[in-house]
Amino acid sequence: MNDFINVGGQEPHRVRARSILKENPSMKDLFGRNPWTAAIVVMVVAFQIGLAALLADQPWWLIVSVAWLVGAFAGHALWVLIHECAHNMVFEKKSWNQWLAIAANLPLIVPSAASFCLYHLKHHQYQGEYDRDADLASEWEARLIGNSFFGKFLWECFFPVFQSLRTVRLYRRGGISFFTPWIVLNAVVQLGFDASVYLVLGPKGLVFLLVSLIFSIGPHPLGARWIQEHFVIKPGQETYSYYGSLNTLALNVGFHNEHHDFPFVPWNRLPRVKAASPRWYDSLHSHRSWTGLWIRFLTDPAISLFSRAVRDDGITKESAPGSP
Repeated sequence: MNDFINVGGQEPHRVRARSILKENPSMKDLFGRNPWTAAIVVMVVAFQIGLAALLADQPWWLIVSVAWLVGAFAGHALWVLIHECAHNMVFEKKSWNQWLAIAANLPLIVPSAASFCLYHLKHHQYQGEYDRDADLASEWEARLIGNSFFGKFLWECFFPVFQSLRTVRLYRRGGISFFTPWIVLNAVVQLGFDASVYLVLGPKGLVFLLVSLIFSIGPHPLGARWIQEHFVIKPGQETYSYYGSLNTLALNVGFHNEHHDFPFVPWNRLPRVKAASPRWYDSLHSHRSWTGLWIRFLTDPAISLFSRAVRDDGITKESAPGSP
């Protein structure tokens, strides 16, 4: 595949949500916030920093092993918690959610919470619109990676880098600025934390957090979540949910169709969305195993970064950022 899947019409979530609400108005009872999410942020941040402290003097093989087996799950949970903050699903005041997202970002080493909050809401608003949806790979990125095992594995390893480079496209083509006061504040706080970890715990503590970050979103079964959500596996369907057992550790983030349909429902109530409207969700293709999907993504040449639905008929050829 060497082109995105061009689709027309309105994205499916608003249409389905209106139909579900018409059929079942009590679905609105699930809307709201969950302030207890803040307590989970504190616990996971403390847990991950505590692990880094315990591993500060341990051999490298143990550091990498613990990062794969434990740290990746904590890091992934922090991304989900930042996601809740992006939707202002913890506190009523937007600024409190922003501060909590920055706190959840601390063990993730790379300052990204504030930018995620910005671009993720655009993803909901403009799903599949190439110029404004940061969840879509840039065309040059998809061509560079190709559909080989090696290319896709490298893409997973450097996923945060590619995500950052996409902001150039959204700025140039969609007019979305990647420079806000919250992004600057996030960077200042994060760099100060990173320096403190290095000074107090040494390089091994910092590397543990970094490797945990890479595994949480990249070459790991957890990284398959980014494939699960919107990579087109069944023609005609743009969004996919995951109903496997890892949802327990991932705070129900696998319920992705449900989340896109009702983004005002907090993470702990998402299974109730599906339970209340089974005929709408049981008929959709879904995933049961992130591990199986991860292996399939890496080994199936029919799946590439072009396996995404877009609503822009006028995609122009792009060069990598900085190229003429």
